[in-house]
Amino acid sequence: MSLPFYQRLHQHYDSSYRNRDLRSTMSQYQEEKKSSAIYTHGSTAYSTRSSAAHRQESEAFSQASTASYLQQASRAAESTHAFAASRKTASAYDYGYSHGLTDSSLMLEDYSSKLSPQAKRAKKSFLSGEEKENLPSDYMVPIFSGRQMHVSGITDTEEERIKEAAAYIAQRNLLASEEGITASKQSAISKQSAVSTQSAVSKQSAVSKQSSVSKQSSVSKQSTSTLHQEEAFEKKSRKVAIREKAERVSLTKTLEETEAFHRKLNEDHLLHAPDFVIKPRSHTVWEKESVKLHCSVSGWPEPRVTWYKNQVPINVHANPGKYIIESRYGMHTLEINACDFEDTAQYRASAMNVKGELSAYASVVVKRYKGEFDETRFRAGVSTLPLSFGVTPYGYASKFEIHFDDKFDVSFGREGETMSLGCRVVITPEIKHFQPEIQWYRNGAPISSSKWVQTLWSGDRATLTFSHLNKEDEGLYTIRVRMGEYYEQYSAYVFVRDADAEIEGAPASPLDVVCLDANKDYIIISWKQPAVDGGSPILGYFIDKCEVGTDSWSQCNDTPVKFARFPVTGLIEGRSYIFRVRAVNKNGIGLPSRVSEPVAALDPAEKARLKSRPSAPWTGQIIVTEEEPSEGIVPGPPTDLSVTEATRSYVVLSWKPPGQRGHEGILYFVEKCEAGTENWQRVNTELPVKSPRFALFDLAEGKSYRFRVRCSNSAGVGEPSEATEVTVVGDKLDIPKPPGKIIPSRNTDTSVVVSWEESKDAKELVGYYIESSIVGSGKWEPCNNNPVKGPRFTCHGLATGQSYIFRVRAVNAAGLSEYSQDSEAIEVKAAIAAPSPPCDITCLESFRDSMVLGWKQPDKTGGAEITGYYVNYREVIDGVPGRWREANIKAVSDEAYKISNLKENMVYQFQVAAMNIAGLGEPSAVSACFKCEEWTIAVPGPPHNVKYSEVRKTSLVLQWKPPIHSGRTPVTGYFVDLKEAHAKDDQWRGLNKAAIKNTYLRVQGLKEGVSYVLRVRAINQAGVGKPSDLAGPVVAETRPGTKEVVVNVDDDGVISLNFECDQMAPNSQFNWSKDYVSTKDSPRLEIESKGNKTKMTFKDLGTEDLGIYSCDVTDTDGIGSSYLIDEEELKRLLALSQEHKFPTVPIKSELAVEILEKGQVRFWMQAEKLSGNTKVTYIFNDKEIFEGPKYKMHIDRNTGIIEMFMEKLQDDDEGTYTFQLQDGKATGHSTLVLIGDVYKKLQKEAEFQRQEWIRKQGPHFAEYLSWEVTGECNVLLKCKVANIKKETHIVWYKDEREISVDEKHDFKDGICTLLITEFSKKDAGIYEVILKDDRGKDKSRLKLVDEAFKELMSEVCKTIALSATDLKIQSTAEGIRLYSFVTYYLEDLKVNWSHNGTPIKYTDRVKSGVTGQQIWLQISEPTPNDKGKYVMELFDGKTGHLKTVDLSGQAYEEAYAEFQRLKQAAIAEKNRARVVGGLPDVVTIQEGKALNLTCIVWGDPTPEVSWLKNEKPLVPDDHCSVRFEAGKTAYFTISGVSTADSGKYGLVVKNKYGSEISDFTISVFIPEEVARKATEQPQKGNKKAK
Repeated sequence: MSLPFYQRLHQHYDSSYRNRDLRSTMSQYQEEKKSSAIYTHGSTAYSTRSSAAHRQESEAFSQASTASYLQQASRAAESTHAFAASRKTASAYDYGYSHGLTDSSLMLEDYSSKLSPQAKRAKKSFLSGEEKENLPSDYMVPIFSGRQMHVSGITDTEEERIKEAAAYIAQRNLLASEEGITASKQSAISKQSAVSTQSAVSKQSAVSKQSSVSKQSSVSKQSTSTLHQEEAFEKKSRKVAIREKAERVSLTKTLEETEAFHRKLNEDHLLHAPDFVIKPRSHTVWEKESVKLHCSVSGWPEPRVTWYKNQVPINVHANPGKYIIESRYGMHTLEINACDFEDTAQYRASAMNVKGELSAYASVVVKRYKGEFDETRFRAGVSTLPLSFGVTPYGYASKFEIHFDDKFDVSFGREGETMSLGCRVVITPEIKHFQPEIQWYRNGAPISSSKWVQTLWSGDRATLTFSHLNKEDEGLYTIRVRMGEYYEQYSAYVFVRDADAEIEGAPASPLDVVCLDANKDYIIISWKQPAVDGGSPILGYFIDKCEVGTDSWSQCNDTPVKFARFPVTGLIEGRSYIFRVRAVNKNGIGLPSRVSEPVAALDPAEKARLKSRPSAPWTGQIIVTEEEPSEGIVPGPPTDLSVTEATRSYVVLSWKPPGQRGHEGILYFVEKCEAGTENWQRVNTELPVKSPRFALFDLAEGKSYRFRVRCSNSAGVGEPSEATEVTVVGDKLDIPKPPGKIIPSRNTDTSVVVSWEESKDAKELVGYYIESSIVGSGKWEPCNNNPVKGPRFTCHGLATGQSYIFRVRAVNAAGLSEYSQDSEAIEVKAAIAAPSPPCDITCLESFRDSMVLGWKQPDKTGGAEITGYYVNYREVIDGVPGRWREANIKAVSDEAYKISNLKENMVYQFQVAAMNIAGLGEPSAVSACFKCEEWTIAVPGPPHNVKYSEVRKTSLVLQWKPPIHSGRTPVTGYFVDLKEAHAKDDQWRGLNKAAIKNTYLRVQGLKEGVSYVLRVRAINQAGVGKPSDLAGPVVAETRPGTKEVVVNVDDDGVISLNFECDQMAPNSQFNWSKDYVSTKDSPRLEIESKGNKTKMTFKDLGTEDLGIYSCDVTDTDGIGSSYLIDEEELKRLLALSQEHKFPTVPIKSELAVEILEKGQVRFWMQAEKLSGNTKVTYIFNDKEIFEGPKYKMHIDRNTGIIEMFMEKLQDDDEGTYTFQLQDGKATGHSTLVLIGDVYKKLQKEAEFQRQEWIRKQGPHFAEYLSWEVTGECNVLLKCKVANIKKETHIVWYKDEREISVDEKHDFKDGICTLLITEFSKKDAGIYEVILKDDRGKDKSRLKLVDEAFKELMSEVCKTIALSATDLKIQSTAEGIRLYSFVTYYLEDLKVNWSHNGTPIKYTDRVKSGVTGQQIWLQISEPTPNDKGKYVMELFDGKTGHLKTVDLSGQAYEEAYAEFQRLKQAAIAEKNRARVVGGLPDVVTIQEGKALNLTCIVWGDPTPEVSWLKNEKPLVPDDHCSVRFEAGKTAYFTISGVSTADSGKYGLVVKNKYGSEISDFTISVFIPEEVARKATEQPQKGNKKAK
């Protein structure tokens, strides 16, 4: 039975059946290969074979084939056929190679038909037209049936290579163009034989091309010699043609749907980035030799390979013949011919496709013979090297030194942030044409660029950049730089903290979400639990999925899962997905993890097939099989069923497919039953399983189950497999036990190394989480967010000087263990180390048999005090040093030592080593050579141990020790010299003119940023001695963060000096001194240091403590500070100490009094601060008063305010008031005297305020009556009222007469107003407003008379003047008018006009006036003299407001022209003909009456008169007559009007200035009686007519 189409598409048929077909076909193919003695794949032996051999094999094959066709049922015939087929296959290869055909032109016969019990249909040709043209004319094209399978393009065995070749041939022929007609030449005699054997021929699935040619050729030759040949062209039958066409359509459709199916698959799982299977190898060759670099690259699409020389692409056309680049069968070759020294370089093969780029490197070193050594290739100064000097792949360097500068340190980041790690790489010697190999590692694993991290090499700096930090990025990062055989590396840890939770108390995000297993039915996802649970235990995890190419996330589980693995089901086969995980606790769901890599829902075999997709469109594998049988076979039971994983949430089963399963794909059904029963239930009834793995859910936790599996196909359901062992639903993996013995140890000043014993019997351990807590805080913080493996971890980012405790817990997929026991507390500070070597060894004094040496103490003390020094010496004879000897057995504590028992005039060298409690440090560098001889010089030797401290931008402090050799007389003083560091020796300058006796000096007057060196010289009576060793160079600058010594006096009066340093080295210490002499053992001082702070306390400060107190920090570059206590400072400190011993309460405000609104009296004072123990005593006239009815007291300790209230001041309250304070041992007081006029004034003010308060109990004025001039130039009287209600009335008065107000006040805003429009003199008077209701009344008065009225009028006039518009020009018939508008006009507003700065004198021609709101100046009959600037001044009584206009130029011309036009228009209007009056609009008249109308007209000259009727000229007659008399009067007469006279009439008057028409209407009516009779007469007539 044939498989359904969907099973073919998804390849759900039996793969083992295909393999049997393949083996049956390929076994015969390989037998022929083995039987042929001269068969060699790709050999030319086939082309040398004779044509006779071809003919003999062809004849034998023809006879054997004919026999096999006629005797199908015979086994012997079948055996003969098999043998002939093998010979025929070899013959086919012979023919192909002899005719120059390639492997792709060969075809194999499909013998799978012998496996089928049924006859096969004839197959159709799919050869291309080009291949058909190359075939012999008598060749019959065989047809193949196949199924496509993609396999790897690079095969490992002979069998796989044969498969690949056969698959390529069959696939090409299947997809080639086809013909509908097959032409064959047959002889007339052999026609019947050919017809009889047609069915036998059709049973063959394929026939060898070469064998068929041989057969047809021999038959043709035989027939030519005996019989006449006949050519016949036969068309295929209609049935065969239709069947073949249907097969073509089906094949095309299958190919299209298969291609569409693969397009739906995730592109990331079909395409593959380049990968070097074979990398190029470095070579060392002699000059003039050739070298080849080979590499093999895999990837899909097929990568493009480019070759580079020293990062420059190789151009084969630039140097023809020099380079040969080839790519053949996946092998890429670069050949360099005739190598010379210039070819010594680093070569790179770069493979690139759409998925990325990958490079592989190889070095080529070209050696020269000694006789041809070219010194010019060496750098200057190196040409003297011997010719045997080694050549490395990177040039003439025997060793490379690699250093890291500007290195990245331990780094801290947060999820979602960006971060860069980098350092500068210095390589010596430098070779410009070579680049080092840079590789980054995380926890020892190489890092490659991805969407999360990018690497960059810029020539001297390597950078690793994180575009989006994740907790997965936490770890130890290492950069390794390799040059040839030498490499160096540097490492530092990167910590990634959790991002801030969106929900407070929610857990952090999980990490490392990966796919453990994937098939068609489910994908198992695993992750790591987070270190931070948000303060409450994690209840479980939610898994989300998202199909690649979409942004839609869906939750995979409804209830949280605690186990850190979960199988995700419900996936679409072939689709790719990404996953993320979220943790949940009682507070909410945390942030999601980083998404996983995409994974496809496919079986592993299917994914392997897709990953190995061939590198060209026509490569792959076609499995040659027979057609599917029409009857299926019921599959057998699966085997090896087992439970691979069991948790409380799910169980995973795995099994192997059955051996017996027929020719089609199979599906699986899983069944379960509880232990102890045989009640089997099918688990996946609705959705059959397609792959031999399955995850079961919804099992009862704690119960026991057995499982079994059945197979099914179209033939039915098979027998079940053997049941599994009893499985208890629950987590098989236990949570690990807590670690033990947590031991912290000191590391640096910000880190601690924590070690522990690993958890016992822990399975599948993921790692450990470490937490730290400051002692006493109770708050734990994670030290790592990515589990670490191993029993040791360095916790960074701790606070220096703090004490911490630590705890650890283990984690695996089942969960996190309990916390370990807390470790012991440890203080964070650097571990103690041995000191660094001393330096600058000098000879301070020399005798005949001894020498005194001096040196400088080590730069780094190792975190502990230096306990002593050891000195070694050796003799130097003729420049050859001897062996070292110890100078002292017991350590010396000073930086100087006298070495005895030396030989006179012997030269010696010395070295010194320092020691502390950690041990003996490295010895110093060997000193210069010193000769042991008696010094007879009279002057002193050099001072020693010169050092600087307290470096600032303009000063520093220099200290030294007296010389050991004082000369003939004692040292009397010192000189200090200074010069810039790079100045010449002749530029030393002395800092002190007179010798100083102190062994220290504060150097002033330095230039900021300049580097200096200093030296000291001692002097005695004999003179100035040798200078000391140089101190410096030191740059004059105040470093950021530099702090000074600060004096402090505490509450007990204790005086102390305090210093803080933020730039301490891990082993730095504080050294206090007075006048630069150590105060370590001083009985008057007490020193305490902790962390980066130190304090020196004076036990009893006095005059003997005067001096300079300094504090230096060891292991730093001169960090320190000093404080001078002189006599003045001593007095200040002692006074401050006395004040602190016997403190007073600081008073911020002395005792004061104020009157409150009710007339109450408030006494108050304010102290700077008051504690809870403060007590206050209130005293009046030397007597204490207490709280009662008269006095109310209150203390506000937060603000320090002390209050006392009195309701009313009486005569006996006059006197002195005092507040006394006591706060602990601090006291204070304040007094207020209220006597005489001061008290009376206060008493009067209190009474007034009391009356005011009484007034305000009813309706009252919050603001009394006032006036305001509005923008509209009106006067607004307003007042503000308070404490009103609905019943409150307000009444306005003017001059004691009530003013009626139209609007009623609503008091919403508390403002009452009275608006006076166009305010003038008549509005002067006294205005009063009264508020009243049942609670009382209040009134407010405003006088607007005399000066107050004048002031108001001045403001009104000012507002009117400000409202004036700009002057405008207007032309009239009389002349030109200048005007401006105001809001309104008052006579008090004075208007003055001026022309060109001269006041205008008003005449009949020039007039000024006001019309309404317009102020104007009229210029009649203007002349050119009227041109100029006009100014209108509005004077409000105080200020003049000006408005100007320029009446000249174009403005005057336009105004004057408009005046002329208007003047003429006025004349014309005056003399124009017009009807003055007399004509009515409508005339109603009874029929038969006479109508007489008279009209007066006017015009100059006398107008012409005419009449119109219904807009047509009226011709007068006897019935209607018109006349015009005296040029003034027009008459219109109608005698006996009738209805015909009704209509519209018009009188037209006209002269040269214009015309006018006066219309009137005449309406004639008939009386009612006449009308009635007129209507009756026709009715009677009508009756008669009837």
